[in-house]
Amino acid sequence: MIKKLKHASFAVSVVGVLSLVACQTMEQGTGQKASANLDSRSGSRAKGEVMFTWQGNDVLINGKFSGLKPNSEQGFHVHEKGDCSAPDATSAGGHFNPETKSHGMPNSGMNHAGDLPNIKSDANGNATYTAKLHGFAVNIGPNGIVGRSVVVHRDPDDYKSQPAGNSGPRIACGLIK
Repeated sequence: MIKKLKHASFAVSVVGVLSLVACQTMEQGTGQKASANLDSRSGSRAKGEVMFTWQGNDVLINGKFSGLKPNSEQGFHVHEKGDCSAPDATSAGGHFNPETKSHGMPNSGMNHAGDLPNIKSDANGNATYTAKLHGFAVNIGPNGIVGRSVVVHRDPDDYKSQPAGNSGPRIACGLIK
């Protein structure tokens, strides 16, 4: 009887560990939210507000921006550090890249977690932004964006130049909280 209990206990332990590992690799959200208010950097007038909402394996991103170059595209990325203190936002570090991938097209699987689609401004330099992405989480974990920064660049991201898409100076930056 004791021998059978040991085997049953071992089996339950193995199942428990495997379940825990599966949960860690298939991390999902259930509506967790984070936001960032972006302030101008590098002498620009660009500003914005961004909301991140975790929905299962995806993160819905909604934003509003002003002070952008009219009728143009601007690069947009989550950066590794939650520090926008430098006048040019270089204090935010490089793109958020927990899996050490190359820079690339968002949602391609061959990109930094922080690679986001470009922002497209209207004739007045304003933009409304919506994207649904995967590859990061709305938390403070290793794949989490909370406590990091989000940055708007002056130029469009070409999604191929390494290491950051040739998107130019950082014109707005905000802490994700």
